[in-house]
Amino acid sequence: MVFTIIIIILSAGIGFLAFYIIKSGSVPKRADQMKGMLQKGKTQTVIKAAKAILGKEPKNADARYFLGKAYLMEKKEGEAFAEYKNLSQSGAMGEFIPEEEFRGELAGLFIKHKQTEEALKEYVLLIKKHPEKPEYYYWAGKLFNERNRPDMAQNYLKKAAELAPRDAKIQFELGVMLYKSKNTKDAKDALERSIKYQGDNAQAYFYLGKIQKDAKDYQGAITTLEKAARDPAFRLRAMLERGSCYLALNSVEKAIPDLERAVKSITEEKAQESLYSRYYLAMCYEKIHEMEKAIEQWDTIARFKTGFKDVDAKLAQYADMREDDTVKDFLSAGNQEFIEIGKKIVAAAFSLVVKSAKSIPPDGVELVAIENATSRKPPRLIRIYRSPEMVDDGKIRSILEDAKQQNMGRAVVMTSTGFTRPALEFAEQRPIELFGKEKLQPLLRKSLS
Repeated sequence: MVFTIIIIILSAGIGFLAFYIIKSGSVPKRADQMKGMLQKGKTQTVIKAAKAILGKEPKNADARYFLGKAYLMEKKEGEAFAEYKNLSQSGAMGEFIPEEEFRGELAGLFIKHKQTEEALKEYVLLIKKHPEKPEYYYWAGKLFNERNRPDMAQNYLKKAAELAPRDAKIQFELGVMLYKSKNTKDAKDALERSIKYQGDNAQAYFYLGKIQKDAKDYQGAITTLEKAARDPAFRLRAMLERGSCYLALNSVEKAIPDLERAVKSITEEKAQESLYSRYYLAMCYEKIHEMEKAIEQWDTIARFKTGFKDVDAKLAQYADMREDDTVKDFLSAGNQEFIEIGKKIVAAAFSLVVKSAKSIPPDGVELVAIENATSRKPPRLIRIYRSPEMVDDGKIRSILEDAKQQNMGRAVVMTSTGFTRPALEFAEQRPIELFGKEKLQPLLRKSLS
């Protein structure tokens, strides 16, 4: 009951003040009163008074401005935009309208309503009237960029940076634009200035990290991108870029944690950075022979994006793992276990005794095998690979050369994939046996079952 009475009293007060403004005589006096009411935050009083005045005087520019301003103060941007736009289209500019403030607010409303062309016109006009204000050059640059005019955008942003060299936001916008136009040297300078004046700008760290990565300064990029990853909005992209830096350095084990962090940050599976994060993570798992994890990533990619890179081919290549545990054991075994598997394969394939065995980093094993301790036949040199790549002629030439230097007999190469055409052609009429995927799998079943 008390609350209702208070509301009635307040409404009556607002109505009285509005009535007082309407009846207070000359236009300048009424406008001055509305200005004073706005300064006191009495927006409802101004709205009622301005509407009443416009009902009698539709072309009253001051009343329309104060109506729009009151709406803006109440965060009713749609209503404010309608009044401001109406006033701008009329071409009238009342005595109590601060033109610079009005046009700046109108430009902001045009941007929020995605009318960039109109916003740009306002900022260009503001620049003509106030060429000393860097903010207007900044917004003109951003809007020219949105309209695919990078030449004009750069000109305006450079002018903004010249007028306000310590403004982090201007330096950042200029740096990104220069980066996208391949001017990496100036882009790097602008981004470093932006960070100097705003040390928590994750976006600036991200683009600076990309510039360092493009310049092959991978260690520098790794440090910079870690700072970008502190912002959850940039964590996925920053971790993806860091992971790719580690891959460029052949540090697969260091790439995996970053790529796993990237995958955990995914919110939109179909986004390119999400797909690439999973793809590179699968590549890493494949290299360290954690095949189930690799296949899980490829499966996820295939669900959300058909035909992405070579994912379909990878799933087809490792389809046997899902049906045959011996293939899974072969591809996923640790280095020492892989050597033992190699010995079993040699015994199953040739009934030979392994004299020596060693790993061939990163994904092979070399064995020297003989018939028995008293045999006079030369030993065989056998190499077994589980690399995802096809075995090329370089590896065939290498094993033949090594066998020749060690006075060995026929050489053998086995692989879980296959051989390139040059490798097959080179092996013809030479003392070497080739076992591709089709010939290797029966041996795996025989030796590991």
